[in-house]
Amino acid sequence: MSAGHGHGHHHDHSTTNRTRLAIAFGLTVAVLIVEVIMAFVTGSLALLVDAAHMLTDATGLAIALFAASLMARPPTSKRTWGFARMEVLAAGAQATILLAVGIFAFIEGIRRLISPPEVQGVGMLVIGIVGLLANVIALMVLAGGRSANLNMRAAFLEVVNDALGSVAVIIGAIVITLTGWTRADAIAGMLIAALIAPRAVMILREASSVLMETVPTGIDLHEVRAHLESKPHVRSVHDLHISRISTGLPVLTAHVVVEEACFTAGCTPQLLQDLQTCVAEHFDISIAHSTFQIEPPHHHHGEFQLHD
Repeated sequence: MSAGHGHGHHHDHSTTNRTRLAIAFGLTVAVLIVEVIMAFVTGSLALLVDAAHMLTDATGLAIALFAASLMARPPTSKRTWGFARMEVLAAGAQATILLAVGIFAFIEGIRRLISPPEVQGVGMLVIGIVGLLANVIALMVLAGGRSANLNMRAAFLEVVNDALGSVAVIIGAIVITLTGWTRADAIAGMLIAALIAPRAVMILREASSVLMETVPTGIDLHEVRAHLESKPHVRSVHDLHISRISTGLPVLTAHVVVEEACFTAGCTPQLLQDLQTCVAEHFDISIAHSTFQIEPPHHHHGEFQLHD
């Protein structure tokens, strides 16, 4: 006996999230165009790196916007989970691009420390301020949806990195303008790289965790098993699997061996309800997304390996 998956799951506020992403994307592209032009005019590495960062963020936001549109589509007979996992793929793509830019910026920064070019501090300062203002507006727009899923969180982090990059550009520009020390530009570029890399790695790690179907953070598999085996009539639990289809959508499957008498006494329907209620209340796994196969003690599993 098992509980089937419901097909009525959906992503709350998907339209609002798409609107947020679209506004942030528009602001990012506008600043990107200005930064590219001014990077060549001023000769600033920090500005060029920030422009490259803005380009990756614009690409990332475009990916996030596309993913959010796909995620809003309902499940079908072919894709029973719809496009729920698109958020993970999109976040992974964004993080990969961010990491590549961070590595480039650090290498280029070292080269410019050794041989610093001429940099126009005033123009660099103006564009840094414009970029920061645009980033702050984009952050305010995205803030309300950043906890919705991994896709939105990756997009929010992209803009946070942009804002930090703009701050680094501003500081570098002030130092150059006041002291004429042009190596400050290279240091600002390397600082942006240092801010990008850890966040990119963090998103990549979480995305890969979902794709590899690891047990969600905060859930102890042994604790789940103990809860289930404490239920009346339950002898043991095997082949217990807990993973995530996407962030915020954990699923559980398990084989539950029960006393033979439970089948003749007709208590399996109530036991099934108790098991589902248990994981819903203690581990926040929806009743619609927990599936149990209830077996008698003599049931032949026919499996090569029983999972712990």
